[in-house]
Amino acid sequence: MSIGGEGFFVTGTGTGVGKTISTVVLMHYFRNQGKVVSGYKPVASGCSRESGQLQNQDALLLQANSSQLLPYELINPYAFEAAISPHIAAKESNQLIDLSVITANYAELVARSDLVVVEGVGGWHAPLSDSMDVAALAQVLGLPIVLVVGIQLGGINYARLTFDAICASRLPCVGWIANCVEPEMLAVAENIATIRQSISAPLLGVIPYDEELDFSVLARTIEW
Repeated sequence: MSIGGEGFFVTGTGTGVGKTISTVVLMHYFRNQGKVVSGYKPVASGCSRESGQLQNQDALLLQANSSQLLPYELINPYAFEAAISPHIAAKESNQLIDLSVITANYAELVARSDLVVVEGVGGWHAPLSDSMDVAALAQVLGLPIVLVVGIQLGGINYARLTFDAICASRLPCVGWIANCVEPEMLAVAENIATIRQSISAPLLGVIPYDEELDFSVLARTIEW
């Protein structure tokens, strides 16, 4: 059973493909339309302790780019110190990732916002426990999916496999974002063109490789 709500779920073809960058770009895109937008990172690994609280840099970026100041623990209820798969990190810290906590936080963010952009962790089938993965979380939230594709060697295959898996979940994939993650990548335009021909979801935008990204500028390149 899904809870729905006004928002989108951002997933990726794997780890390090630019889900956070794409999430923030989308947040700015919708903020430019006058919407009150909140970012949500339910689960994060690779956190550092600040003022006695484990915090994740990606979640902090979502917090900083939300329309309003939100408590960190609302944006990122599950923060694990080790930079390992969340289901392993949860076991090592004697925690259980509880969907009811995630959905309760999401409901509060919906109540405070016009739109919530949720960022997943890892790829579509990254495990959150022995019996739950990111796909199961997305199904519970019941949100349309935005797929972030890392434009890298092997990216075409990863994009097709992940898109097929999303379709199998019966959640709508409303579009995909091409994120150029390799500065020396060859045939970038040709790779993007091949992916456009391979999956039926529309291309929403292309994020170039840049160590100093301007999210407000990139938001203006999104075509929805």
